[in-house]
Amino acid sequence: MAPTYKNLISSEKLPRHVAIIMDGNGRWARSKGEERTFGHRSAIDAVRNAINACNEVGIPYLTLYTFSTENWQRPADEVDTLMSLLSETLLYEADHMFSKGLKLHTIGDISRLPAQVQEHIESIKNYTKNGTRGNLILALNYGAQREILNAVQEISAKVKSGEISPGNIDEEVFAAHLYTKDFPPVDLLIRTSGEVRVSNFLLWQIAYAEMQFLDVLWPDFTKEDFFKCIVDYQSKERRFGKTSEQLNDTV
Repeated sequence: MAPTYKNLISSEKLPRHVAIIMDGNGRWARSKGEERTFGHRSAIDAVRNAINACNEVGIPYLTLYTFSTENWQRPADEVDTLMSLLSETLLYEADHMFSKGLKLHTIGDISRLPAQVQEHIESIKNYTKNGTRGNLILALNYGAQREILNAVQEISAKVKSGEISPGNIDEEVFAAHLYTKDFPPVDLLIRTSGEVRVSNFLLWQIAYAEMQFLDVLWPDFTKEDFFKCIVDYQSKERRFGKTSEQLNDTV
C-alpha cells in the first residue's frame, strides 16, 4: 500500500475546526477548454473528499465557503448553475451525511437564496439534526464584513434597550452575536488555487488560525491534500501570543 499522510496524523493534536476557501473552479474549467460552470459541476468530488477526510480523522467542524455575498455579481447563468448545484448536491448527499452522523448548518443570510434552495436546506438540516459525529457548515450568501456589521447592529440595539451595558462588551459578547456563535474558532484555514488572500471569509474567527494556501485547483483537491494540510498543521507551534517557553512550562 502506498504511504499516505493520513498515517502521519496524530489524534492528539487535531484541529477542532477547519475552514476551506474552495477556489479555482473557473480556471480549472478554462484549462480544459470548458465554461466556468463545468468547473463548478466537476468540483463536487472535491467537496466530498474534504467532508470524508474530515470525518475519517475525527475533526468535528468543517466550514466550506460555498457562496459569498460578492458572488451575486457573477454572470446570471453562473449564479443559476451554482444555486441548482447546491440543491442537487444537498439532496444527493443527504443520506451520505446522515449515515456519517454529520449535522448540516449554514452561516450567512440564506433569505436571499431561491425559495426552493431554502426549502432543501431546511429539509436537510432537519434530517441531519441528530448527527453527533461531525458538523458541516456551509457559508451561503456569507460575507465577514456583513457578519460583523450585523453583530454591531444587534449589540447596539441591546445597549439602547438597556439589555447590555457598553462596559460589558468584550470578545465573548461580540462573538455571541456572530453567525458562528455555536462553533469554535477556526484552527486551520485552507485555500486552494494558489491565491493568497482570505476574501472576506471568517475575519473574526481566523484571528489565530494557521493558514495554508495550496497551488492545487479545487476540482483536483483530494483527501491526500487534506491529510497533508493536517500534518503540516500539526508541525506548527500555536502560541496564541505567548512564548515557546511559556507553553512548555504548562506541559
